[in-house]
Amino acid sequence: MKTTLFGPLLLITLLTTGCVTSTVDEMVFNEPTAGIGDASVVILGRRHASDYETEPDFIECVGDHISSRDKSISIIDEIDFVNALYPWFEPRTAPLHPGDIDRLLAQEPVAQRLRELKTEYMIWIDGVTVRSDSAGSMTCGIGPGGAGCFGFGTWNNDSNYEAVIWDFTDRAEVGRVNTSASGQSYMPAVVIPIPIIAPVQGTACDGIGDQLLEFLSSEY
Repeated sequence: MKTTLFGPLLLITLLTTGCVTSTVDEMVFNEPTAGIGDASVVILGRRHASDYETEPDFIECVGDHISSRDKSISIIDEIDFVNALYPWFEPRTAPLHPGDIDRLLAQEPVAQRLRELKTEYMIWIDGVTVRSDSAGSMTCGIGPGGAGCFGFGTWNNDSNYEAVIWDFTDRAEVGRVNTSASGQSYMPAVVIPIPIIAPVQGTACDGIGDQLLEFLSSEY
């Protein structure tokens, strides 16, 4: 009897995947016509607010997405850039608006370091992925036959990110991309919990990465 009941349930569990929906909005004001040449790009996460931070792994994901699809684009590591420009890009001192570019470049040590790094574009990414609407329950225990869990849980993940492109040559904001993704994940358990995770953050990374590629790459 147990085989008849649990067999189809386990099969459904293995075949089911979390569903994700996403949207991407793009506003580009001054797109390069032939890529960015030998200039470099730095992607930074906004962390000036006290109640959240843009996840470092998301920033790394976007950079990897861009560089893996166009190896001619040089992406400066976020931590290396922040350390090289210390303290100008620490959370309390980082520029918040395009008008701050002039203030930055007026500092000769900053301007010199940016020239050495060949940094033409800086991309600020602001946003976060949050978990919400958890439901269900799960019970685990140890008995004479061994340990096991039984139950079913669900939760939603929502990602919202905005990328703003600053051009150090033109000293202006030249593009903006917004992406959002949402999905429901599941955790069924019949003896062993099996998470079925909706790749919400990864979908948002791909969406924003593709749009930034269209801006930066001569191949798109």
